[in-house]
Amino acid sequence: MRTIKLLSIIALITTSTFSQNVLTLDECYKLGRENFPLIKQKEYIEKSREYTVSNIWKSYFPQITISSQATYQSDVTSIPLSLPGMKIEPVSKDQYKAVADISQVIYDGGLMSAQSKIQNAASEVDDYKIEIELIKVKERINQLYFGILLLDKQLLQTELTKADLKASLEKLNGAYANGTVTSSDVDILKAEILKLAQREIEINSSRKSFLDMLGLMINKSLDQSAKLELPEANNSLKVERINRPEISMYTSQEKMIDQQSGLSLAKILPKASLFVQGAYGKPTLNMLKNNFDWYYIAGARLSWSLSSLYTYGNESEIIELNKKSVESQKESFLLNNKLLLIQYQNEFEKLQALVKIDEDIIAIRTSVKNSAKAKLENGVITSSDYLRELNAEDQAKQNLAMHTIQKLLAEQNYKLTTGN
Repeated sequence: MRTIKLLSIIALITTSTFSQNVLTLDECYKLGRENFPLIKQKEYIEKSREYTVSNIWKSYFPQITISSQATYQSDVTSIPLSLPGMKIEPVSKDQYKAVADISQVIYDGGLMSAQSKIQNAASEVDDYKIEIELIKVKERINQLYFGILLLDKQLLQTELTKADLKASLEKLNGAYANGTVTSSDVDILKAEILKLAQREIEINSSRKSFLDMLGLMINKSLDQSAKLELPEANNSLKVERINRPEISMYTSQEKMIDQQSGLSLAKILPKASLFVQGAYGKPTLNMLKNNFDWYYIAGARLSWSLSSLYTYGNESEIIELNKKSVESQKESFLLNNKLLLIQYQNEFEKLQALVKIDEDIIAIRTSVKNSAKAKLENGVITSSDYLRELNAEDQAKQNLAMHTIQKLLAEQNYKLTTGN
């Protein structure tokens, strides 16, 4: 009972450790996104957008300007009259004033609204550019993830072939002791087992390199005990609407260009504001009062810059050209995207057909190998003849593993290309 309990505890610990080392493709996508350095820029872009838009709308706040001035003039206005009993003091040639100017926008022609919308659209464009880079991260993860899965299948097949050879060698040693086979037959199998050991070293080395690179992508330490879960295979690809971030980026670019049209229009519309000036200086508004005092001016201001009309037509043409340029980029992307989808679709269907044939070939090769194995043990054929059939079966199984993983990769590439 103690032994059973101990074995149960060991099994539980082993199972727990194994489950902790199992990674899924979706988990790698998630970790790769979270740990990609550019992902931090999304937060920076949003904060920058908030501050910039806030600053734009703050132009509606009262604008306060404080200025001061001290001057000396070569001449001043004077009254060329001399009245009995009255002396009119001339204005001083040294003049001083300190002014606080407060203005409040009433109507800006939609200038601030257009500027804020342009900034929002520009931030969206920058955000989608990062999403496009994150798609590339998924593509790199795919290459590493499915590369490791293929190496795992190759390693498993190598171990099975080696186990098959060891079983044959054990029986051949008995046959050699009985004098029914030669020592060279035994040595050939031993040499083949050593070759398989070399292949295992190469596969494990490649697997370690792939795991190290994947670990760097997802910011997670992965050792040789790490296991990757095989994604669920489908018999067909779903035809889905293209939902790539590039499409959203082009849409945001078109919005930004449309808002530039609104900005061009806002520049030629009149602007209205209220203002008040409070000042202290000498002379004041009363030029005949030649001493320091307070004074103010208040009023409304209407301005209309007609010079913007000179360039409005050209700006409108440039905006239309920019819209057409973005549209052509979008059409070009969709065309290339559809070409890739056709390529992955055909690749998927080809590999699906190859997998079915691989399974039939394996059934035949296994039957031939088993027959050769029996003949070898009975001394009918040599070890070289047996190895030829064993290697043919091994190659067939390696092909099945490769085509299976390639089919899964083609499916994932199809999904990434659609953006779903």
